[in-house]
Amino acid sequence: MKKFKIILVVFVIGFLSCENQTEKAKMQFLTEKIPDNIPIEFNQNIIPKNKRIHKGIFSPDLQEYYYTISDKDFENFEIYVIKKKSENWSQPEKAFFNSTYNEHGMSFSPSGNTLYFSSTRPTNINGIHQTWHIWKSDKVDGKWQESTFVDIPNLRTKLVSHPIITNSGTLYFHSSNLDYSEMNIYHSKQVNGTFEDSEKTSISMPLNSVTCTPYVSANEEYIIFASIGKQLDLMISFNDGKGNWTRTKRLNDTINNLGQGNPYVTPDHKFLFFTTGDHLEKNWKVKWVDIASEIEN
Repeated sequence: MKKFKIILVVFVIGFLSCENQTEKAKMQFLTEKIPDNIPIEFNQNIIPKNKRIHKGIFSPDLQEYYYTISDKDFENFEIYVIKKKSENWSQPEKAFFNSTYNEHGMSFSPSGNTLYFSSTRPTNINGIHQTWHIWKSDKVDGKWQESTFVDIPNLRTKLVSHPIITNSGTLYFHSSNLDYSEMNIYHSKQVNGTFEDSEKTSISMPLNSVTCTPYVSANEEYIIFASIGKQLDLMISFNDGKGNWTRTKRLNDTINNLGQGNPYVTPDHKFLFFTTGDHLEKNWKVKWVDIASEIEN
């Protein structure tokens, strides 16, 4: 009888703990439903009619949600933001770093004081092609500064997009030729505030694999990215501590069932956000899912 009571108490404590975590998550994301291991759509009401959503991320404090919107012909890309206001999300507005050119592939530094993104705005530097390149904005005394070009010396004539920086100061991104051929994930180390020549990131994948849209955890324990084949599949790989990414695996079929990309993981490593949808029908959505079990494995 005593043993039964102990088991019952443990069960009740565990149940209440799960309930508390669920309620906390609802407050954090201002939503009525929290996903388990089955992905659900996140805030579908923010997608304008006849537009396509590409990526969604939160600021590290979860107070703002940034997302990319384009027309269905991929000609115009803009980034919007919604903010927490009186326990509701505000109306969408254009992000502070938008220009008259295309913007995409944004991410925050772990501290939240720098925002990196991709843009087609001109650099006005001789020898640098006007295509997608990396830009950033720093927050100083609570105010975002004017965006500046991030120079990766050996990629000045290449397309460079979807940057994300880690605690070590290493910047990950994908790069390709201007016609999008030979696309793969690269990284560049930052030394004294300047980024060095990039190197192709060593991920255990079949020869000639094409990879893009990386998300790398702040301490570089794991990387989630899209592998381009018959469709986009989300993959995860783990750092072996020697600069290599090993034990690569495809995320489960509840995630990879239509064509997926643009992964983002919340700072607590709990939820994965990603874009999914049928390419021909162009009905893309941002979904989210509890990713903890995939990361632990």
